Order: sequence, then C-alpha cells, then structure tokens
Amino acid sequence: MRRIILSIIIFFNFLYSAQVEELNWPKGETFLTFLDKYSISQKLYFDLEKEDQELCSEITADRRFYLYTDDDGKLNQVLIPVSDDIQLHIYKDSNNEYKFQTLPINYTEYTEMVAIEITESVSYDISKATGDVTLAALLKSIFNEGVNFRKMQKGDFIALEYSQKAYLGRPLGMPDLKAAMVQIDGTSYFRFKNSKDDKYYDEKGTGFTKSYFFQIPVAFKQISSEFTNKRWHPVLKRYRAHLGTDFSAPVGRTIYAAADGKIEFLGIKGGYGKTTIINHNNGYKTLYAHQSDFAKGVKQGINIKKGELIGYVGNTGLSSGPHLHLGLYKNGTAIDPLTVINKPSTDGLDGKERNAFLATAQTTQKKIENEIKKEKRNIPTKLERITDRSEINIF
Repeated sequence: MRRIILSIIIFFNFLYSAQVEELNWPKGETFLTFLDKYSISQKLYFDLEKEDQELCSEITADRRFYLYTDDDGKLNQVLIPVSDDIQLHIYKDSNNEYKFQTLPINYTEYTEMVAIEITESVSYDISKATGDVTLAALLKSIFNEGVNFRKMQKGDFIALEYSQKAYLGRPLGMPDLKAAMVQIDGTSYFRFKNSKDDKYYDEKGTGFTKSYFFQIPVAFKQISSEFTNKRWHPVLKRYRAHLGTDFSAPVGRTIYAAADGKIEFLGIKGGYGKTTIINHNNGYKTLYAHQSDFAKGVKQGINIKKGELIGYVGNTGLSSGPHLHLGLYKNGTAIDPLTVINKPSTDGLDGKERNAFLATAQTTQKKIENEIKKEKRNIPTKLERITDRSEINIF
C-alpha cells in the first residue's frame, strides 16, 4: 500500500552507532523533569530564549519522541516533535556538552483512497481498512447535515480520500480528509474539501460545514507576536517558531472563553505559567497562557460558555511582559488563531473559485466512483439488502 523508507534512523545508527528508542512522553512529565531524568543540567533550558522555552511547554502527554543512546547507554541525542513541522533537538557537541536547537521535521506525505463496504459499523470498518481511529469522527463531522448515518445498513459503502504525514515510518499528526462519499441504499452523498478555505462542499459547490466562530478572548487587541510555525532566523541561522498569537494587555485585564467548551486543564504549564486549556467541539482546543490569576469558580472539568470570564492577563511563566498567549489547536495540531477568529461564513462558492473547485471535485468524484466499482467487484457474492433489521452500530 505505502512504503516509508527509514533513512533517518539508518543515518543516525550509522553516524553514531546509536541505539534508537521510540517512547511516548509520560503524563505529568515536564521538560525540566525530563532533563533531570537524564542528568542534563537545567541550565540548558534556562539559557534558552523565551520563544524556545515556550516551545518546550508545547510537549503533550503521549507525544511520540526518539532517544538515541551510545553503546554504553548514555543519552547522545533526543528528538521531540512539538508540531507537524517543528521538533526539539537535544544533542552532545564535540565538547561532550548538551546543546539545544529546533529543527524542521522532514516528513513524508502520502495520499490514500479507499472504498469500504459496511460489515460491522462505520467506525470499526474505517479503522480496520485504514488503521486510523480518527477518520470516522472526521467523516461524521463533514456530513453534519443532509445525511442520516443511522439509515446505513450492512452492504452500504463509504469512500475516503485522505492524506497523512509520516515521520520515521509512523503517522505524524491527524489525517487530512480531502474527500468522502457515503452511499446509502444506492444513493451517494459527496463532500469535497476546498483548498482555499478548508471547508467542505458537495459536488455542486454547496456548503454544509457549520460556521464555528471564535472571538478574540481579550478586550485589548494589540498583537505583539504573531503565529509562526516554521521560520528561518537569518541572524541566529536556525529555525524559530511561535505556536500562538500574543495580545499585549495590562496585568489584570479580563480574559474570556473564545468559544463554548469544557475546561480540560487549569494550572501551571511550564514556561506558559498559569494556563487554561478549553476543549471545544469539532476537534478544537484553545490555550490561554501567562495569566495572573484564574476567574473565581472556574475549575478543571466544568463546561464554559463563549464570552464567559476565565481569568486575567498576567506575566507568569517565561514572559517578557504582560500579555495573553493564545494557542489554537485543531485535532492536536497548532494552527494560527487569526485564521478562524471572526471569519465570515458562506453557504456556497461562486465565480472563479467555484469553477476551480468543481473541476477538481469532478475529477475526484470519478476516482471515488471507480474505487467503489472495484470494491464491489471484489465482493464474492451479491449482497441483498435486508429491510427488516435493527440498526447497526454506526459510531
């Protein structure tokens, strides 16, 4: 199906005669406790610039990372991805001292198209066919109107076209669902992702994705630092990243929830200081860092409404001045908050954008239909629909 050549692992094994260990970042582990665990001086962290210290706070529980040890078992270097594009690199220099740098992730990316006959449930069959447990939820979210999944029966079909980044032979981040078809009792429903706005439309260019607005969470809206995912610093001659947007504001300025959700985290988060993380619908999370204090009554686990007070601007953690650092994550990947805040909605495409979209959608639709025909030819016996039966477990 797909083949990923692990050239980077081979390179490191050859260069350092190293032992490569793949691990998941432990829950509750911080960058500083990680350094202590491997007898690396915390000075490495405290000598970093603020932006790099903040990146160390982006490491999340269960994040896959890679240790390279010498033959005697001593740590030689470590690679810790903090986004789909940036990784932290700790290594020994020629003086046998540990150094820190950020590096771009040289990932591969592949595209798959699969046709799936429903035999058990949508979730089970998609996971079995693709090896991914998140595509079923993505499928459900893009067909949030116009399709009743509970009418699906065994013998119906689903087709997906998606891309996936891979790093060192493993999936990196979430799959990107490009197109999908759901066939119920012979009727096909299509959704195609428009590359211009990342929204989904049917084969006629009609929009179905519900608008999901975020409001700027602080009244004082002066931006002091913008989101950058991967930026080459011409003076330092290395990559720098800032996975959020900073809003300058005086200490004590009120902070409000950018959208409805549930408080997932409330407490101290490394260089981010006093931090709140809200889990929203549709795979979004927001992070509010460097707060001076949390609002009274706001606790981990409670539901919160858009515009509800959650805390106050401060200067806690590693901060060069009072501001709110706002992080926005879609399915675990950091994205620019300003791309989704207060954006106007649209029910469909028009003009040149619509024509370009339709041309691409028609080509993809033909590929999907051919994939379905191929899959049906592989079915050994004709499957007769049973109209008198209980609903299958869709999700």
